[in-house]
Amino acid sequence: MFLVVTEHDESGDGSEPVVRRRVLKAVGLTLAGVLVLGIGTAGWAYWHLNHNIRSVDIDGALGDNRPAKAVPTPSSSASVSPLPSGSLNILVLGSDSRSGKANAELGGGDSTGARSDTAMVVHIDEGRTTATVVSIPRDTLVTRPSCPTPSGGTTSVAYGTMFNSAYALGGPVCAVKTVESLTGVRMDHYLEIDFSGFAKLVNALGGVTVTTDEDIDDDQSHLRLKAGTHLLDGTQALALARTRHGIGDGSDLGRIGLQQKLVKALLEQISSTSLLTSPAQLYQVADAVTGSLTTDTGLDSLGELTKLGQSLRSLSADHVRTVMMPVVTAPSDANRVVAREPAAGELWASLK
Repeated sequence: MFLVVTEHDESGDGSEPVVRRRVLKAVGLTLAGVLVLGIGTAGWAYWHLNHNIRSVDIDGALGDNRPAKAVPTPSSSASVSPLPSGSLNILVLGSDSRSGKANAELGGGDSTGARSDTAMVVHIDEGRTTATVVSIPRDTLVTRPSCPTPSGGTTSVAYGTMFNSAYALGGPVCAVKTVESLTGVRMDHYLEIDFSGFAKLVNALGGVTVTTDEDIDDDQSHLRLKAGTHLLDGTQALALARTRHGIGDGSDLGRIGLQQKLVKALLEQISSTSLLTSPAQLYQVADAVTGSLTTDTGLDSLGELTKLGQSLRSLSADHVRTVMMPVVTAPSDANRVVAREPAAGELWASLK
């Protein structure tokens, strides 16, 4: 719609109203063009973010031979919330599975293989206002179940093998099946983020503030920090998540403590950042997340991820508990651990 305003022509030749109409029409067309461009840009951005996400059909691959899904408690409220509020268990892996220059520069693998350096079961309680994050040490010896392969075959059962071998052998499907076999808990969803994407996310958020209790000097992760509070950029935050040799006894258990600090610090940073008032930063964060994400098919769209995020709007970092699966040194190998029972079983039972 254009608004054309004319004024009295004092010159008498009728040229001024014509000029005004042309100018105003040009302005109107320009504004319309900007509006169309804005809509087009928004549409392109949505398409781009949506197509960033990779997915794996976990449910289709594993079928029905899995732990039962949690049954939600019937609501006594007459109103029906448009957002889901039931409990959830999500397996979150940090890996270098997306090969390339960016991952290689950050210590990632090559195109011939992949590793899962971080494994966490995120349990979100019914109501979605509290959560528990359980870290599983990658050096845990487990029974790896038979897993389906993309070619239609199956892998063999392996006893006393390292936990992270499941991902290396059979990818997300085998990682989920191994976790469900270990815990007896159904994984409702799967999320995997790669090295470079994690670093980009931290940078898009303006860094993350973490307090370390001791000096860190790790030649392998290239991280050197004095004890105290630090604002870390993406490369430093990733190095912190991977550090193990510069702290404690150099085992994976020390690294898990740092990862849990980092998870809570990230939650606090996200909640304190006004993304909705900065579309450019919001897009940077969304691009960093979706561009490095692999999910199950239940979360493989921007709409589903947004719905999940909205359902967690009342979950604050103060109400997220971080723990590690109880373990003891493996009898067969002093450099490996096994689940400590009955404590581990009791922990998993509390998440059903």
